[in-house]
Amino acid sequence: MTTTLLSTAGELHARARTGRRAVVMTMGALHEGHATLIRTARALAGPDGEVAVTVFVNPLQFGAGEDLDRYPRTLDADVKLAGESGADVVFAPAVDEVYPGGEPQVRITAGPMGERLEGASRPGHFDGMLTVVAKLLHLTRPDVALYGQKDAQQLALIRRMVRDLNFGVEVVGVPTVREEDGLALSSRNRYLSPAERRTALALSSALFAGQDRHAAQEALRARAREVPATRARAEALSAIGESRAAADAHAVATAVPGGPSAVRAAARQVLDEAARLDPPLVLDYLALVDPSDFTEIGDDFTGEAVLAVAARVGTTRLIDNIPLTFGTLGAAS
Repeated sequence: MTTTLLSTAGELHARARTGRRAVVMTMGALHEGHATLIRTARALAGPDGEVAVTVFVNPLQFGAGEDLDRYPRTLDADVKLAGESGADVVFAPAVDEVYPGGEPQVRITAGPMGERLEGASRPGHFDGMLTVVAKLLHLTRPDVALYGQKDAQQLALIRRMVRDLNFGVEVVGVPTVREEDGLALSSRNRYLSPAERRTALALSSALFAGQDRHAAQEALRARAREVPATRARAEALSAIGESRAAADAHAVATAVPGGPSAVRAAARQVLDEAARLDPPLVLDYLALVDPSDFTEIGDDFTGEAVLAVAARVGTTRLIDNIPLTFGTLGAAS
């Protein structure tokens, strides 16, 4: 399909609209993760709707010493991939189109949730992110906006802003896209040397280790509920490889489902081993949080949670996460 490249909001507003407009916001350097977002947007917009992809490297969300100057800029390739994935329009404004008076004096503040995890590591990042998202929502005027779940805290904050400030737009989260070896797709992956990339696999490996531990605990608890509190219970538990738990079947049956502490421990073991590699993984944080406010969950928690990690390998900082569900809602997502 023919994809139109626009650089001003006036050009975008002049386009005739006959159906839903779906927007995918990016900083460029598009990859298969972005392509998945665009294809999902195409499905949501329908054949009569319009898909717009924004490409804008937002200076407000880069802190001192971060990679604003070297962040990859590949507009021609981005337009090609966007078109192949179903985009009608690529909106690639200059900085002075988004911030015509220079850096804005009035900005969106992320609040307490924006000061945790990524916000603690990158002070001011989420204020800059929300400010540009608000600007781009106004400039593109979409019916629906799509964001990747890899940036889980960003997605949660955008949803909160849209709800708290009454933006008339539907926000859709799209699952993380991974390479075959599990590494989450990111524009920053291109910075990694082969050796650094091998070390970087510890991020997803740690998350999968936590997920596996959680699934095993949930399976154990489900099996424990199926048999009475007798010797048969211990035999059933032992049969699924949890001999230590089988020694006290009644304790297993009444234990907190899932065990957030055990999930954290399983993930941290992988990260600790990666810290001894060459090059080493330097952990920023490992957190198991409530996605409504990104506070750490306790062992009595039930419901949806996010297991999140951030680390540096060489000079490249990477993030990743997976969703989990604890307790009565079921096993790992």
